[in-house]
Amino acid sequence: MNNEKFSIINRIKSFKYAFNGLKLFFVLDHNGRVHLFAAIVAIGLSFYLKLSALEWIAILGVISAVIVAEILNSAIEKLADVVSPDFHPKIKVVKDLAAAAVLVTAFLALAVGAIIFIPKLLL
Repeated sequence: MNNEKFSIINRIKSFKYAFNGLKLFFVLDHNGRVHLFAAIVAIGLSFYLKLSALEWIAILGVISAVIVAEILNSAIEKLADVVSPDFHPKIKVVKDLAAAAVLVTAFLALAVGAIIFIPKLLL
């Protein structure tokens, strides 16, 4: 257990690491930029279609879920590359599972988007 005294200043400073992680994700990760673009399109469409509060919650929830899944996938892949720079079948399984989590989350986001946007666009 860490006996360091609690400090609001240190907690506030710790946010810089999280914001730096977001910056790195969106600048260095190609999939991060794809998801950011998709999020911007979905949010723009949400404003245009004047979604209800519950629809906004659903859209923002799945956007967040996809981005979080992709950030975790990227972190796992980078860590796995350090642990095992050469091909290893067990590392491949770990990477494939992390990628599958993103895929499932993205499919959920597409389904939610379709349920919300398609009826409004067809009216």
